[in-house]
Amino acid sequence: MELSPEERRRIYEEEKARIEAEGRDTESGDTLSSNIPQNVACMLCYALFWISGIIFLVLEKKDKEVNFHAIQSIVLFGGLTVLSLFFNWIPYVGSILNAIIGISMFILWIVLMVKTYQGERFKVPVAGDIAEAIHKSVWKTPDSGETENKEGQDFAENISQKVDDLGKKADNYFHRTRGDRIIGYSFAIFWAVVFIVFFAGFSEYIAWYFVGDDGKLIMEPFLTPDFQLWLPVLITALSVTIVANIILIVYDRYWFREAVQIVLELIGIAVVIYLVVIFPFDFSIIPDAIAAGIIPVVAKSTLIVVAIALGVSALVRFIKMIFNIDKAEYLN
Repeated sequence: MELSPEERRRIYEEEKARIEAEGRDTESGDTLSSNIPQNVACMLCYALFWISGIIFLVLEKKDKEVNFHAIQSIVLFGGLTVLSLFFNWIPYVGSILNAIIGISMFILWIVLMVKTYQGERFKVPVAGDIAEAIHKSVWKTPDSGETENKEGQDFAENISQKVDDLGKKADNYFHRTRGDRIIGYSFAIFWAVVFIVFFAGFSEYIAWYFVGDDGKLIMEPFLTPDFQLWLPVLITALSVTIVANIILIVYDRYWFREAVQIVLELIGIAVVIYLVVIFPFDFSIIPDAIAAGIIPVVAKSTLIVVAIALGVSALVRFIKMIFNIDKAEYLN
């Protein structure tokens, strides 16, 4: 794709304005676009827990410090809220765990509000690391690596090289990316169909196999009748996945693609949590008593990890979508 001189000049001016704007990042104590001092804005990111985090993530995209605290608020309090909802399904122990979460949230809320008002970046263990990783990825500019590796190179030369690369590679890059996504959607449809067929027609083969006294192979299913309560939920979720991926093959705009993936991940969380709650498995048929006692714990733990992973993935997608919503036309 060849660019005209006018197009090259326009892209040059846009990139120059963008980089100059990024170079004017707000420093500590400055007033932001919302006319709020930076330390106050950082504090307010935690005022309404993850809700205020989302608000300031949208309002103050240009300030890196406020942005970090907004992401940390969403990751920390959003994650604890999801855990609390999950623990509501667990009898007896769940109420104790929820009480611990409530106390922890209150203490962290006070500490973070005080620390940020004092201008200190307080990073909460685990949640802070996740927030920092997201923060670095969304603030990474396309030419940041080139700037670090080509010290002393003139600004105009950098932009000119970038425009040349864009003119030579844009078509191939976007076509390849679009093609890769279509392959991914097709695989998702294929596996959703496979899972529907297997669980709807062959779930009894999830079993313990052993040879009987008469030499015949005997099959003892692990699934209990409660599995029939979960099966319609699973089939519905997989059907939604099939329809969603078919739509994405036809309409693959950035904001729509990310929103659909977030919805599918949230549906996946609901399906996994429901499976944990009813847990339609009977491992007592395993001859080894130790294994029969350990496997249910391992299975539940694995399902919980899967639910948490889906939640983290949905959260990261949501944060990145907010950051990139004004750049969506370049990301399709």
